[in-house]
Amino acid sequence: MKTKTSKPTKTASARKPKGAAATPVRRSAGRIVKRFAAPGVQYAKIEMGKVTRLALMITPLGRGPVHLQLGEALRSLRTVFEQQREKMTVTAQTIFLKDANDQTLCEQILAARYVDEPPATTFVHQPPCTGAALAIEVWAIGGKEAYVERPLPNVLQSCMGNITWTHCGGITPRNTTASVYEQSLDAFRQLKQKLQKAGGQMDHLIRTWLYLGSITGPEGELERYMELNRARTDFYASVKFGRGHVMAGVRQAVYPASTGIGMCGTGLTISATAIATDRKDVFLLPLENPQQTPVYEYEAVYSPKSPKFVRAMAEAIGDYVVLWISGTASIVRSKTLHVGNPRMQAEQTLTNIELLISPKNLARHGAPGAGATLRDVAKLRVYVKRPQDYPAIRRVCEKRCGKDVPIIYVVADVCRSDLLVEMEGLAFTKRTSAR
Repeated sequence: MKTKTSKPTKTASARKPKGAAATPVRRSAGRIVKRFAAPGVQYAKIEMGKVTRLALMITPLGRGPVHLQLGEALRSLRTVFEQQREKMTVTAQTIFLKDANDQTLCEQILAARYVDEPPATTFVHQPPCTGAALAIEVWAIGGKEAYVERPLPNVLQSCMGNITWTHCGGITPRNTTASVYEQSLDAFRQLKQKLQKAGGQMDHLIRTWLYLGSITGPEGELERYMELNRARTDFYASVKFGRGHVMAGVRQAVYPASTGIGMCGTGLTISATAIATDRKDVFLLPLENPQQTPVYEYEAVYSPKSPKFVRAMAEAIGDYVVLWISGTASIVRSKTLHVGNPRMQAEQTLTNIELLISPKNLARHGAPGAGATLRDVAKLRVYVKRPQDYPAIRRVCEKRCGKDVPIIYVVADVCRSDLLVEMEGLAFTKRTSAR
């Protein structure tokens, strides 16, 4: 049975912040993303009508035991929440761990922190580039028309304006000794079951995250990522994504936006977000980069069964547009560029994202006035293959996106041996005739 929380209530006025005050950054007229920065936490505030969303990237500054670092992160989160006029509810969180053995302790601390209001939570064994024991990405929602339901363990539904987003936290295979192909199929089957029990379907998926240990390691005569792609292709074969919500005129293939990325160890974890609504002003528009080959059309040399995802998924809600940006790297057409050069790969990756979400590209796809820039990005994840490349990659990101962009850098292998960095993000904008 679904358990519904009370709707967040609006306080009389914003509380006086404790500790270091967050500093807002100037924004251009028409943008709906406001960025803030304070020691140990960067966050974006997105106001969509009567609903407010927060995207927080928290990396502890302290270097003590993991429980102290987690405590610092939770205090930073509480300080940000205390600055908001609305009561904020955490909907989904991803915890990036330096040491997988710390997960149990972190689960215990978080269970005590959230008690009856647990968010959908995913643990990923990817060490933060800063050397911290953990880093946390947090999504929260608040406002008069926002509320949440928790239909299943580690499944949360955030609701606003007759739209429901279902967030499924980390799903792991039940048989960890099976092949990557079988483990992947099992994880997708579990995802399907969770969505169905929550009242949704696989065709409602708009975003997935696939974390695979030893992603470029061998699996029989192929690589492990190739076997994950084979399972994804086979499982998606009977699913018609975006059913009833894809914008009219779309002729290209429709799949969820996605990230397939490595992590330490040899495990597999997936998480996902789906959308359900009967509103007539909500549309989905799959996006491709005009300078990149769609991944589902990649040559067999990259994977016998190509990855099945789109470069980004645009979600139009009235005049608002949410841009779910898939894992992106230094690839033009289908070729890796700037092999061995982390700085130039970071530049090319951001250029690819910039082109992907640009007004020109949205117009090319049939949605004029709906594009965005790097200043509309609410958060970025940056996956760095080699720890020594982190300073150079960070300088590029701060130069191109601004030092205030909420961002987490983690060490993770990328799906090609010649790729040194991968990025993903989420941008928000408002469709106007002037854009």
